[in-house]
Amino acid sequence: MEDRLQMANGLIPQKIVSVHLQDSALKDFKAQAANKPAQIQQPSSEPPVDGEPEPDVMEHAGQEDPEVLDAEPTQGKGGASGSEPSGEHDRGACSAELCHLHLSSCHECLELENSTIESVKFASAENIPDLPYDPSGSLEGIADATCLEREGRGVSVTGKAPNILIYVGFDSQGSQGRFQQVRSVLADCVDTDSYTLYHLSGDSALRDPWSDNCLLLVIATRESIPEDLHRKFMAYLSQGGKVLGLCSPFTFAGFQVTSKDALQETVQTLVFSKGDQSQVKLSILSSGCVYDKASGEQLSLGRLQGHMENEDKDRLIVQVPFGTRGGEAVLCQVHLELPPSSSVVQTQEDFNLLKSSNVRRYEVLKEILATLGLSCDVQQVPALTPLYLLWAVEEIRQPLMQWLGTHVDPEGVIQSSKLSLKFVPSYTSEIEVTPTAVPVVTDTEDFSSENFNLEIYRQNLQTKQLGKIILFAEVTATTMNLLDGLMFEMPQEMGLIAIAVRQTQGKGRGRNAWLSPRGCALSTVLVSIPLRSPLGQRIPFIQHLMSLAVVEAVRSLPGYQDINLRVKWPNDIYYSDLMKLGGVLVNSTLMGETFYILIGCGFNVTNSNPTICINDLIIEYNKEHGAELEPLRADCLIARTVTTLERLIDTFQEEGPNGVLPLYYKYWAHSAQQVHLGSTEGPKAWIVGLDDSGFLQVHQEDGQVVTVHPDGNSFDMLSNLIIPKQR
Repeated sequence: MEDRLQMANGLIPQKIVSVHLQDSALKDFKAQAANKPAQIQQPSSEPPVDGEPEPDVMEHAGQEDPEVLDAEPTQGKGGASGSEPSGEHDRGACSAELCHLHLSSCHECLELENSTIESVKFASAENIPDLPYDPSGSLEGIADATCLEREGRGVSVTGKAPNILIYVGFDSQGSQGRFQQVRSVLADCVDTDSYTLYHLSGDSALRDPWSDNCLLLVIATRESIPEDLHRKFMAYLSQGGKVLGLCSPFTFAGFQVTSKDALQETVQTLVFSKGDQSQVKLSILSSGCVYDKASGEQLSLGRLQGHMENEDKDRLIVQVPFGTRGGEAVLCQVHLELPPSSSVVQTQEDFNLLKSSNVRRYEVLKEILATLGLSCDVQQVPALTPLYLLWAVEEIRQPLMQWLGTHVDPEGVIQSSKLSLKFVPSYTSEIEVTPTAVPVVTDTEDFSSENFNLEIYRQNLQTKQLGKIILFAEVTATTMNLLDGLMFEMPQEMGLIAIAVRQTQGKGRGRNAWLSPRGCALSTVLVSIPLRSPLGQRIPFIQHLMSLAVVEAVRSLPGYQDINLRVKWPNDIYYSDLMKLGGVLVNSTLMGETFYILIGCGFNVTNSNPTICINDLIIEYNKEHGAELEPLRADCLIARTVTTLERLIDTFQEEGPNGVLPLYYKYWAHSAQQVHLGSTEGPKAWIVGLDDSGFLQVHQEDGQVVTVHPDGNSFDMLSNLIIPKQR
């Protein structure tokens, strides 16, 4: 901000500081400014302050969060006085009393928000130093002298989004990468529409008035904290500030950081106590340090605590209240900021442990952030968008448009029991989009989406029928409903598929919801199967074929055959046998002699958090084998999956189950897996394969092989398996 302002005598201010004045004092200053011209002092012999303010966080903070004095808005041309001194000698002068401020150029003034300096008219020319931090004295006294009472920190005094400032040290080489790591994980936890996340450089931390609109200070440097900066951080805490320490040596209040080299960057088990005293146990990456009590000190601890699951119960997370104004810090020697795919995670075993605990890592981090006063509520549901009618091959376009012309009503609508599709040449914002009424844009010559590349889809779709006509939406309620009004009417050879980037009401098995973040491949494909056919007599197999198609779509790519993607009976896609990254939902309707089947499928392609995605597996494979496999795209994999599905259906219809089971068993996650029948305490059995209808077969302890069915629970279909009664 300082370099955007200049005083009436032409000088650039070195620093803008907050000065809170009583009304009487402010009136006196105004009277002095009106009654006598500024007296000019000769330039000081002191050298100027080196360097310009850095264009980092504090430039943003200056634009958004000005210190507002109780003065009238500046009038006229920047508030310059008519008695303004002129001449070259004035350029080196500094007012000993009061100077008007104005922006250095008009076009910059227009670029700034109106509220930025509209109330700033006078500022003291005296260089007021920061009050020192006295560890032996009262920090509350400093707070009283330096800032307003910080009650209600969730709302900025300027009406701007509260700042989360991230300090990663003075190391300019590694600091940007470290900042991005921390920013990324925080942005996954909080609503970035409610908070702004900024990099607080070391120089800005020492120089700028950042604390006045800082809701949370994150200290994420491994460097030691300089003494003058430590005083700044402690003064902020004493004013009611909140601090999150991430693998930093920063500490206070009787704690000290002790290094244990044997723990550095190793995977350990953390036992974390939440605010309600419930516990979470998870695998974490240790920094190699723990918190110990300094000799002779009395510790004051909050409810949040985390210790290693070892004999010493080494402290890894501590909540430390400070002062009387509500200041507190949560200090961690756990790498909550690093994903399991981080380069410091060296082995496949460590990756598996950390990835399996990734949801709990976020749970712990959100608990900490909520305790420090931030909202970690789910972000606002995105607005629904229109559908776009696309085609995979040009020759199908004309028959499609002719068919539509004879099947829409006079308003251009096709109505079904679940929704109405209104076909329009183009979309305008006046057309409402709801879960039950969706406009479909038919003039799509100029269609483009950063999330779905139609040409890539076309190149990878090699089908005779499936997936030829596409209904695409950036955001829809659920793809399972989009084909409802068309599935029984449109000719089967046109091959309908609905594809979305995000769903707001994704469906899972039973009453389960299916989370559909950006980066997930989401589609529903229409398949028609004759009742009197091998697959028509074994319809449960269709879900197995779709799960297998997803895995084969990836592992049949040259070089990708060892990516550890597997099928889990009956309808899931898994990483090894550890973590789910996709699922299948099938709705079938028998009309006459034909099954009309909607196969919904969602699997994680690029969305690494909060669980796992296909590109995570590729990154780990490259790391382990020194390979350079490219990450995959959702549009490519949807097309390859539909192509593989059609081939598997054709094979099944020609050869029956034995035509596809060898490939299914090659990729499934259940070889010799032990299960319990009836309940968790029931008799043991071992999975051996699928029967002729697609149900599991198990080998019992008495040597008998029997077919088992799920018990109807919607959590884990391998739990509480039951033997059906013989009819």
